[in-house]
Amino acid sequence: MLCRTIFLSDIHLGTRGCQAHLLLDFLADHDAATIYLIGDIFDGWAISRRGWHWPQSHNDVVQALLERARNGGQIFFVPGNHDEVMRNYLGTHFGGIEVVQTADFVGLNGKRYLVTHGDQFDTVVMNAKWLAHFGDAAYDFLIWMNPKINLLRSLWGGQYWSLSKWTKRQVKSAVSFIGQYEDVLTDEAKRGGYDGVICGHIHHANIRNIKNITYINTGDWVESCTAVIETPTGEIVLIDWEEKARAAAIEKPRRRKAKELSRIDS
Repeated sequence: MLCRTIFLSDIHLGTRGCQAHLLLDFLADHDAATIYLIGDIFDGWAISRRGWHWPQSHNDVVQALLERARNGGQIFFVPGNHDEVMRNYLGTHFGGIEVVQTADFVGLNGKRYLVTHGDQFDTVVMNAKWLAHFGDAAYDFLIWMNPKINLLRSLWGGQYWSLSKWTKRQVKSAVSFIGQYEDVLTDEAKRGGYDGVICGHIHHANIRNIKNITYINTGDWVESCTAVIETPTGEIVLIDWEEKARAAAIEKPRRRKAKELSRIDS
């Protein structure tokens, strides 16, 4: 699918939770003249805490992005808190990928958006980094548990279920934090004279209107596997790639069975 713009964040390359194979599928299916990488593309926190985890699929993601840049694509990298080391290289180009603190994006619809990772507006990250690291470790544990729980569920024919997503929904303080985060980001966009904000950080994909400001969160590639695209006609769309992949996996055996029945009938 040809897009005008692609927005990705929170890929967390270098972690076992990163679903690089799904991102590679997404990139193979979507192309755009401009790509915004909105923070936490690689996970320096995890690498420093547990050591280097870099399978071939993670390297393939980097190579896929570099190839887009070599072929004339414009790629902006807005570092986040997990890859904050890249904030030491603002204004630098790596293989054609430009590192910037924030970015301005003007859509085909004429609206102007602030593009930022969003960790600057997270009081825990800014004022209690030790607590942020603790929460990150707890989140990693939930991600580690997800496939094990779903393996057991599959034995009884259960559908995929995300422990980490369920935990977020149950914890009222997490739900409250998401709402506060969205409000703070839209207030910042309004103060800057923007029509909207495009961010990441909290792994909660969403597009909504808040006080006449468009709030867009791209989600992540650990549990949600979501991206935001701007179509050739200027529509801003949230893509749930994991859901599409899951639906395709269910549909494939159905089609195979239908073909087998068709051959038997003929």
